[in-house]
Amino acid sequence: MNTLVGRTEEVREINDLYNSGKAEFLAIYGRRRVGKTFLVNEVLGNRMTFYHAGMSPVEDESNKTSMKDQLLSFYFSLLKSGLEGKSKPKSWIEAFYMLECLLEDFDDGSRQVVFIDELPWMDTPKSGFLKAFESFWNRWGSRRHNLMLVVCGSSTTWMLNNIINNHGGLYDRLAREIHLKPFTLGETAEFLENKGIELSKMNIAEAYMVFGGIPYYLSYFQKGMSLGQNVDMLLFDNKARLRNEFDRLFRSLFDDDKVYKSIVTHLSKKRNGMTRQEIAEAIGKKSGGALTEMLASLENSGFIRHQQPLGNKKTEIVYRLDDPFCRFYLTFVEDSTDHHFWQNSRNDGRIAAWRGLAFEELCMKHIDKIKDALRVGGVLSKDTTLSIKADDTGAGTQIDLIIVRNDNIVNLCEIKFTTSPYTIDGSYYDLLQRRIDRLRELLNDDNKSIHLTFITSKGVKQNKYSGIVQNEVLLDDLF
Repeated sequence: MNTLVGRTEEVREINDLYNSGKAEFLAIYGRRRVGKTFLVNEVLGNRMTFYHAGMSPVEDESNKTSMKDQLLSFYFSLLKSGLEGKSKPKSWIEAFYMLECLLEDFDDGSRQVVFIDELPWMDTPKSGFLKAFESFWNRWGSRRHNLMLVVCGSSTTWMLNNIINNHGGLYDRLAREIHLKPFTLGETAEFLENKGIELSKMNIAEAYMVFGGIPYYLSYFQKGMSLGQNVDMLLFDNKARLRNEFDRLFRSLFDDDKVYKSIVTHLSKKRNGMTRQEIAEAIGKKSGGALTEMLASLENSGFIRHQQPLGNKKTEIVYRLDDPFCRFYLTFVEDSTDHHFWQNSRNDGRIAAWRGLAFEELCMKHIDKIKDALRVGGVLSKDTTLSIKADDTGAGTQIDLIIVRNDNIVNLCEIKFTTSPYTIDGSYYDLLQRRIDRLRELLNDDNKSIHLTFITSKGVKQNKYSGIVQNEVLLDDLF
């Protein structure tokens, strides 16, 4: 069984660097639980000279680990790798010198791989870690033709600011960066198939809508159990493995995790997203630099995304929750006491509403597949939405997805998740016509044609109203 799914390009890049014959420095970053460590271990596991993982702050009640603890843990990793004759280091300069000694002692001319996992956790306040790390690579490591240094980090903002976009000692020193992303829907299906999990495409899509294509979560799925049983086992059961995952995620990534969780919680309640000012008011913070950093950190970590809806001014950016797992947790798991909630509540109205929104988000993450199905993958385009609040006449407009293409076609996309073909009735036909007219008015361009496009799980039922639909994209296309 192939244990690596959907990482073909990443595997090729890592092996290319391994075989380059010169000093290489690779940084891998991405959302926590996305499989960074697993990837490196699978590709380089039996070829490592030294491995170390920073100590998680989650295990400490203060949500912090001290420099002393991190240094001691690093020293133990050195001992485990064969270091002898050295006492505990008192600084990171000394610790990295010990690593140099270890590598020199074991150097037989062949490739030496150093893998340091969760690097951001090692950079405790006032520890001098980053300067020592920079010195290790610039002064010594970059001159070793047989050294390959690989670092990983789930704190994406730290990795971007201090390693990938570093303007100090590590400027232009990185050979390659890999942004590891969650599985696509097709990769999720392949992963579950490799585990012997038998689920329909509808159920796989719903699993994605709950767990967001995160390999770590999907790895706990059990054979012989339905989707509902797996969801209950992982999230609602008395001993559910992922019951506390939401809190652990934020504690491991952010110092002031309560504020970050507050932003995500407020966004989970707003289908159409929130502006920066609305977020500031909701969490009781000023709309200044601190909020800018928090929003950037959440977006870098894959929890939220920003968008400029059609017709909005450039300053009216809207932020939306973009993490399926967080949305599901905040909608159903946080306050639930029913250990079989998902199996007992299949017909709950809240679940139907969640499915509609979650399927929209799934489609947003697979826009490339939608464009392929429309046969416009190579056409330059801009993806946006439209949300106009109701006025005194009660007329409002909400369009899930708009694809504005350079070939003068605009796809007005309606997204529907149903268990049977979707039926367009007379009243909905009139609503669709009003949306088309409103979009045409906003575009104000006679050269552009609007194609009403339905993205559905089961297609559109043919009747006297269905002719308004120009294009259809089915769930199968998203795989």
